[in-house]
Amino acid sequence: MASFLPKDYGYVILSGVGGAFALNIFLASRVGKARHERNVQYPTLYSTTDDQFNCVQRAHANYLDTLPFFLSSSLIAGLEQPRATAVCNVIYLIGRLVYAHGYYTGDPSKRNRGAFMYIGFLGNVGMALYAGAKMIME
Repeated sequence: MASFLPKDYGYVILSGVGGAFALNIFLASRVGKARHERNVQYPTLYSTTDDQFNCVQRAHANYLDTLPFFLSSSLIAGLEQPRATAVCNVIYLIGRLVYAHGYYTGDPSKRNRGAFMYIGFLGNVGMALYAGAKMIME
């Protein structure tokens, strides 16, 4: 493998890319199940009559909104701090799962139970910015 990558970078790949992929499959499957159970046909993105379906759809859509920032900051942060990045990845992904389950209750305010995901998310953003600044200063 590329010798310029840190020894523990595999943890970043497994937790970030692998975890993000697995969570996406789970969230997408929940939307598919909700579509079937609530008879919301494609190409309808959001129901005009079923807020419960919309909560399931929003949990997945909100995850997709942040996914590029999560993955890019994770992959960059991991160049400097692979183990800390992997920990942040796990915190973020578990928080996202808790966020989704809160949304699935039909009460959107319960999604905030997963707000701790931002510890992982912002941790990665901070480490990525640090890595960038360090590159410029060297």
